[in-house]
Amino acid sequence: MGFSSFLGRVLFASIFILSAWQMFNEFGNDGGPAAKEWAPKLELVKTFIDGKIGKNDIYFDARTFVATCIFLKGFGGLLFVLGSGFGAFLLIFYLILTTPILYDFYNYDVGEPKFFVLLREFLQCVAYLGALLFFLGMKNSILRKLQKKKAPKPKAA
Repeated sequence: MGFSSFLGRVLFASIFILSAWQMFNEFGNDGGPAAKEWAPKLELVKTFIDGKIGKNDIYFDARTFVATCIFLKGFGGLLFVLGSGFGAFLLIFYLILTTPILYDFYNYDVGEPKFFVLLREFLQCVAYLGALLFFLGMKNSILRKLQKKKAPKPKAA
């Protein structure tokens, strides 16, 4: 069970680690292609926030956002491989932060081909999120069982 659990964590985290490695290699001075993809999406988020709370001076730098994503995916993935709950939390934070922004299927009509592509990617990220929540739940339940088992019983003299 121990090796298969480790192998499963390695295979699952490889999605995030390899993606972070690719983003890191392409980063460059301008943030690379990821920053070019994120810039219009972050501008839409800024417009949405301005519409809800009024005009403000919020500025989302795409390069900084990409660097944050690289850190969350890379470091979170490495910690997750080691079985850390904190690594799972970092990956959950990354998915919650980026999934609704990057895969905005709700901005397209149902008949458009891009709608189905974005919906599929969105649901895949939701499945990743579910797997991470399952991991945390199982990790916590196993720790509780071990704590109950190790409680010494007093012996009568």
